[in-house]
Amino acid sequence: MTRVKRGYIARKRRKKILAFVSGSRGAHSKLFRTANQRKARALVSVHRDRGKRKRDLRRLWITRINAAARANGVSYNRFIQYLYKRQLLPNRKTLAQIAVLDSNCFSTILKTL
Repeated sequence: MTRVKRGYIARKRRKKILAFVSGSRGAHSKLFRTANQRKARALVSVHRDRGKRKRDLRRLWITRINAAARANGVSYNRFIQYLYKRQLLPNRKTLAQIAVLDSNCFSTILKTL
């Protein structure tokens, strides 16, 4: 049986993985086996933290809306309740931006409810 030379395919795969982890320290960016393990770990972390980031941002928006609502004498719970009573579905991201950037506009929204 003739010898098969594993040309550029394997090298291309290894180079791709080493390029992925190029920002790591020490052997994690130099040696293929540790680099491969680092890549697998990084992908797990990225997948997990994508959902965590969404939860964290929602918590931040709720905190900002609550602070602005309490400055106007209403709790967050009551504010959201008023919105649902008027069949207005709250977009918390937008409400938080209004609360931070334009407090007068937020207070007029509260007064109209």
